Order: sequence, then C-alpha cells, then structure tokens
Amino acid sequence: MKKYSYKAHIETLNKISKAITSDLYLEDVLKLIVTLTANVMDAKICSLWLLDERNQELKIKATQAMSSEYLKERTLKTGEGIVGFVAKNKKPMIIPDVLKDARYKEKTLAKKEKLVSMISVPMMVKSRVIGVVNCYTTRAYKFTKNDIALLGTVANQAAVAIENTELLVKTKVIQEELETRKKVEKAKGLLMKERGLSEQEAYDLIRKTSMTRRMPMKDIAEAIILSSEITK
Repeated sequence: MKKYSYKAHIETLNKISKAITSDLYLEDVLKLIVTLTANVMDAKICSLWLLDERNQELKIKATQAMSSEYLKERTLKTGEGIVGFVAKNKKPMIIPDVLKDARYKEKTLAKKEKLVSMISVPMMVKSRVIGVVNCYTTRAYKFTKNDIALLGTVANQAAVAIENTELLVKTKVIQEELETRKKVEKAKGLLMKERGLSEQEAYDLIRKTSMTRRMPMKDIAEAIILSSEITK
C-alpha cells in the first residue's frame, strides 16, 4: 500500500465534496467515493455498506471491485462480522490479517481475492450510524492515523450525501402529498357544489373512482377540476 501525500488526501476530499454537491445520482456519488478512496489509499477493495435501520441489516451499496464473487449480494446483521461490529460500536476497527481474525466472516472470499489487512469505519449522521466503509490491502499493512483520518472523513462525507438525498426525497414526498390534498379538496368542493353531495359523499366518490380506474386520487381530482373548468 503506497503512502499518499497530504496533497493527494486533500484533492480526494475536494473531489468528493464536489460530487456531493453535483447533480449526480446518489449511486454514482457513492461509486465515485469508493473509487477515489481506493485509488488514494492504494486499496484492492473499498466498499460502502448501508444499514437498514428497520431490519438492522447491512448490505453493500457501492464498491469499485470488479470481482463477481465480491459483488454477490451479502447481508450482515448489526454486531455480526467486522462490518456489523463497527456499526454496532460506532468506532473504527483495524484488522492486521482478516484470515486470522475469528470475527471476519468471508475467509473463503478473502483467500480468493488475496485480502490481508482491513480498515473499517462507521458512517455517522450525528450520533446515528447509517453504514460502514471498508478498505482492504493485498499484503500486510499497518494502517496509520492518517489512514484512519482520511477514511473517517470519507465516511462522513458519504453520510452527508446520503442524508441530503433522504431529505430531498422526504421533502418531495411531503410536497406531493400536500399537492394531492389541495387538489382533492378542490375537486371535493366542486362535486359538493355541482352535484349537491355532502363532503363525505364527494370524498367517497373520488376514492371509489380512483380504485375502480386504478388511478391515483390526484389524477381523478385533476380530471374533475378540468371537467368543471371546461363546462363553465
């Protein structure tokens, strides 16, 4: 594993920062993050695992590895293996030789890929773990404080990218819900006025039509509003 310069360290972090604020999709950002990290640390494999908080399971979300064996879908429970241990304890972990550590679960894969030393750090959003980032070498290597600092910063930047995307999705969902509610309320008012229906009857008609036609209530409401405007 090569010793990277402070300049290379900063350049990598700058590239990651630019990627996070770009228009790239999250999957592309995460793939870029692990690729840049693997390059600057001269790692055989760099992988990013995300935690499903509901099931308390971790799955690989991004890696620059091309190995079909490594790319196979795998799941680890929180507390299971090195990745699960790091997620549970919220602290970085260094394994000098994965084949000699009882906690490492993928020894057959490690032999095939010739993986030796490993560093694993948690991805944190405030005090909450959302995933883990790993780097592997193909020969024995003693990870330095700089290695831990670099990977820790990368993990935090990846966490920011994920958090920002989740916030955007939540915001979009809320906006769509509000828009639907507004249109349903307007359509309901038109039905009450034009057909003499009660508020509940108007709502039930919109919902029944939505179910019968297998269309979102928003679309049915829009059609009612459009029809009313045409007939004016």
